Amino acid sequence: MSTPVPQQASASPMPEGVTDPNYQPLPGRLGNLTMIQLHTLEKLKKELKEEGHFDEKRMDDAMLLRFLRARKFDLVKTKEMLLNAEKWRKDFGVDDIVANFDFKEKAEVDKYYPQYYHKTDKDGRPVYVERLGKLDIKALYAATTQERQLQRLVLEYEKFLNDRLPACSKQVGHPVETSCTILDLGGVSLSNFYRVKDYVFQASSVGQDRYPETMGKFYIINAPWAFSAVWQVIKPWLDEVTVKKIDILGGSYKDALLKQIPVENLPAEFGGACNCPGGCSMSDAGPWNPKSGAQA
Repeated sequence: MSTPVPQQASASPMPEGVTDPNYQPLPGRLGNLTMIQLHTLEKLKKELKEEGHFDEKRMDDAMLLRFLRARKFDLVKTKEMLLNAEKWRKDFGVDDIVANFDFKEKAEVDKYYPQYYHKTDKDGRPVYVERLGKLDIKALYAATTQERQLQRLVLEYEKFLNDRLPACSKQVGHPVETSCTILDLGGVSLSNFYRVKDYVFQASSVGQDRYPETMGKFYIINAPWAFSAVWQVIKPWLDEVTVKKIDILGGSYKDALLKQIPVENLPAEFGGACNCPGGCSMSDAGPWNPKSGAQA
């Protein structure tokens, strides 16, 4: 019987609220920081406070570490990224969106471009599904606008950080900081993609530059043969770390998804056993939504 490998001593204590005895933080997280990383975190905090940029409510250590990891703990680059994100928050009106934005066309948009969070994967992460293949551009933009789509995206990111992740963390007993995404390209046409590519690029830029280090696993399913051409367009927009998290699968994706997502949590349309009343895409089922009656 092999003896467990002792965890390397960390310069930072474990985050609060950990009840999972087997939890081992990944490098660059609270509970697994080197002395240099901890020093960089403290220095970033100090400079932000001295310069009047520190937001006590939002800028906890976990949030600052996401930006630090995105810039490989380079203090100057991290600070630049963070201050750019803060300026963007102000210019885009993020606080106002969180307080007042009502995406009343959600049910209509769901018919033409389903985008939704649904339950959790085996690591406790929220599962996010986007069905680009269902995209009907004409009907979509009769129901909404590109600007409102982006505002909705930002609102969902804010809910993801402030509601979904804390609820998932509580359920599994350790910090959950990333999502598991399924991007379904079944039925997608190149002409449709190119008509929506501006939105897709803006959306990926918002994710990568404003909400960094939130992608855990990313499955692209039903990828058509022509997708390799599209992938070459998208790939340069993504950093190397992001590209490594992406699995591109054709039509034989079921086993790969079920290895990561419990069968009862995976919507039936992807080979799982979940059939939420009214459809999984409108249920918002998960530990963040006790009313859904689906805690998993």
